[in-house]
Amino acid sequence: MGNQLTFDVLVIGSGAAGLSVALQLADSGQVAVLSKDTLSEGATFYAQGGVSAVRDAGDSVESHVQDTLEAGAGLCREEVVRYVVQNGPASVQWLDRIGVNFTREPGGSEYHLHQEGGHSHRRIVHSADATGRAIETTLEDQARRHPNIGLFEHHVAVDLITGRHVGAGNGRCLGAYVFNRKSGRVSVFRARFTVLATGGAGKVYLYTSNPDICTGDGIAMAWRAGCRIANMEFIQFHPTCLFHAAAKSFLISEALRGEGAHLLLPDGARFMPHFDARAELAPRDIVARAIDHEMKRLGSECVYLDISHRPADFIIEHFPTIYARCLQYGFDITRQRIPVVPAAHYTCGGVMIDLHGRADVECLYAIGEVSCSGLHGANRMASNSLLECVVFGSAAAADIRARMAGVPPPPPAPEWDESQVSDSDEEVVVAHNWEEIRRFMWDYVGIVRSNKRLQRARNRARLLRAEIQDYYGNFRLTNDLIELRNLADVAGLIVESAFLRRESRGLHYSLDYPAADRGTLARDTVLGPKLRDGRSPD
Repeated sequence: MGNQLTFDVLVIGSGAAGLSVALQLADSGQVAVLSKDTLSEGATFYAQGGVSAVRDAGDSVESHVQDTLEAGAGLCREEVVRYVVQNGPASVQWLDRIGVNFTREPGGSEYHLHQEGGHSHRRIVHSADATGRAIETTLEDQARRHPNIGLFEHHVAVDLITGRHVGAGNGRCLGAYVFNRKSGRVSVFRARFTVLATGGAGKVYLYTSNPDICTGDGIAMAWRAGCRIANMEFIQFHPTCLFHAAAKSFLISEALRGEGAHLLLPDGARFMPHFDARAELAPRDIVARAIDHEMKRLGSECVYLDISHRPADFIIEHFPTIYARCLQYGFDITRQRIPVVPAAHYTCGGVMIDLHGRADVECLYAIGEVSCSGLHGANRMASNSLLECVVFGSAAAADIRARMAGVPPPPPAPEWDESQVSDSDEEVVVAHNWEEIRRFMWDYVGIVRSNKRLQRARNRARLLRAEIQDYYGNFRLTNDLIELRNLADVAGLIVESAFLRRESRGLHYSLDYPAADRGTLARDTVLGPKLRDGRSPD
């Protein structure tokens, strides 16, 4: 029927989560993997830190669990935390087995372990300071070799196909409408099971460590398909991105602080000990707010990170990527301090899932940063994200394998209808709206928020969503229009979630409610398409 492709599993996203689940399902059926750009372009590739897993005799599962719960500020689901932490060592072993070249101790077979903010022990398994690159390239190599995996680069999912598209109510997920960025055509990708592994939404903010493709696509598509979305107010701002006009989105790994780097004011004074007893090793929300406070207090464009007191050979050996990149911009980190600023880094909320990765719509899964599993709570602890990708990739794969025989092939779906649209002669509208969303989200829904700022953001978000939807209904699709529509939906979800949390907790800090609510148990902020949790923003 027309331009329709059929698979057993459709995986939307090609990072650590997407390729992990694809590889573990490939022997059980035909798998399609969609990538918005080249296969490796995504947040995984640029991840520097590593995978947190209990490996040292002095460490324990209980210690990793408690560190994660503390960082999550009362909103982690303990059973999920335990499940992920307990499966951490096996996930590292699987990555090692398929070829990821993790850094070892000199002359030995044991992994070298970093320590990062929020962790009470060294437990970060890494590949120098480019762990994400090592994982992504290894997974990509394995996926390209497997005959049952179809790889579709430069393909962007537009919307999920559900039962309502074929006259069967909301029903189950049947696949997705997919835009080919090179041909400009929209195809139907049908599948028994669909897995969202699209990553986060950092590009909703003006300043972010995320690559350009991180526009919240999976969250927005799941929302429009009828899934609940949770905890979108918790956007993690990484404390230390390189501050340089030409250094787009370059992250300075938290592992530097784990190896003794100090945060300094322009006059050279340390300031983190005044904010937290853990100083530079405090969780990211505390460090980012401290930096934001000092920058605003001093009117400074940045603060500084200094590891130059460590031996030069040690710095170059352990942080070769950061050393080389900073040198390109004129900073020798063995002798000079690094100018840094916070930037939007990680979306802790997302599509609500269970321990199998299942979302609300039948036969739809969500894994990795697109999801809200309950692992991160109100603040993600460093290097728990790659861990989550692999653990939930395995969990989703096992669940899909167990269900495969009982789920029939999807029926044909209606073709994409472009009969009522035309080519746009007003592309400037897309560019302008994109810039406006990212600017007002940075100004009003950033590290520190207030009711007044949120109201301003809400007003702008509502107007822009209406304008974008009108534009979307009248003009032929482009990649920028697809991403703009998703960004507008996600911005609205973040703003509404922030309005509903009348306290400060984890990554959400409000000037109007500066304390955490101690009177009741911490609650997730859950939004459905009609705010099904019964609360309405006011």
